[in-house]
Amino acid sequence: MQIANLNWLTPQFAYITLSAVVAVLIWIEGEMLKRSKGKLPQSKFFRISSLLDTAWFFVSTLALYVIDLAPLAIAVPVAYSIYTIYGWIYGTRLLKRKGIPDSPKDLVVPAKYIAYSQSFSLIFFALCLLVLLSPWLPLPI
Repeated sequence: MQIANLNWLTPQFAYITLSAVVAVLIWIEGEMLKRSKGKLPQSKFFRISSLLDTAWFFVSTLALYVIDLAPLAIAVPVAYSIYTIYGWIYGTRLLKRKGIPDSPKDLVVPAKYIAYSQSFSLIFFALCLLVLLSPWLPLPI
């Protein structure tokens, strides 16, 4: 007896779906940072979410080489990698302007960086949805 036809559950589908979840986590982190006026929230959720965001860069880089991605789907790990690398550079430049604090407790994430992250999360989420829905859309791929 076959339980269900799981042909849709591919490594690409799993990676893109989890990427959409990461996009939502980035948005939530931004909201948490806004509420704390840029101070790092002292919550377990924030720490785990931040760790997942960072780890997703390495997962995305690996996905480019390990998963057989459709041409449109390649945009997802590439976009995340560009966001992460540019984010490291942009964040460092913003912090240097204010002075890099001696302790993480003194760190205040600049509002411009929060806006950058949340803007990316919206576009990245939309990209993930586009890739997930592309088999049913009339796209010339």
